[in-house]
Amino acid sequence: MKRYVTLSALAVLFLFPLAWSGWASLKEPSNYLEMARFGEGVGTYATNSVLVSVMTVAGTLVVSALGGYAFARFDFPGKNLLFLATLAILMVPYATILIPLYVLLGYLGLQNSLVGLALVFVMFQLPFALFMMRNAFEALPRELEEAALVDGCGTFRAFARILLHAVRPALITVGLFAFLASWNDFFAPLILLNDGASFTLPVAVVSMTQRTFGAIDYGMLQAGVMVMAVPCLVLFIVLQRHYVRGFMSGALRG
Repeated sequence: MKRYVTLSALAVLFLFPLAWSGWASLKEPSNYLEMARFGEGVGTYATNSVLVSVMTVAGTLVVSALGGYAFARFDFPGKNLLFLATLAILMVPYATILIPLYVLLGYLGLQNSLVGLALVFVMFQLPFALFMMRNAFEALPRELEEAALVDGCGTFRAFARILLHAVRPALITVGLFAFLASWNDFFAPLILLNDGASFTLPVAVVSMTQRTFGAIDYGMLQAGVMVMAVPCLVLFIVLQRHYVRGFMSGALRG
């Protein structure tokens, strides 16, 4: 009984800010109409956010799955050093390398580009994603892969058809983290994008809520918060079972 009381109290504590934002945004329904008409239109900004998030999730899953499998199953010179170097990205302050990345994207022709922004997000997601996927593959019994090889599967075919299915919870966890990071990030799009038509939702929401002399339209701000929060909330509710399993298998085994 005490457990349910504690869980209920925690649920109320965490849901209250979201409920309050929703109520504040609906006090003046015109907030959503003004937001929809702002600049290029909220549909454009939402589309930009979706495109960046999809590219980030896809890139993170592909690279982390292949890299995690390689780190878990193959021995090669400098393996541990390379893995530690990848994890070392976590020790670099996020804001300090955005300007060098902006210059680098200029050389690559990806400045003010959603593709360039997605590549930056993938880079910052790789340390956590590789750690999760390496541990997830290491938790699988080698007999599973050996049986597939005996049945005539090649290494890549066994990886694609059997092992990826076995680590699906870890893949979902990595993908969910990549989506949340790219969908909600404000600082990187602010630095790397300079065209209003390319802005993602976080940058657009901040722009549309600023008024004369730095005043903030809190009603529209709450409306923007709700537009950004609903997709995250829905995805988390739908995938929570896989998320918990993936996080446990990827983070606690190795």
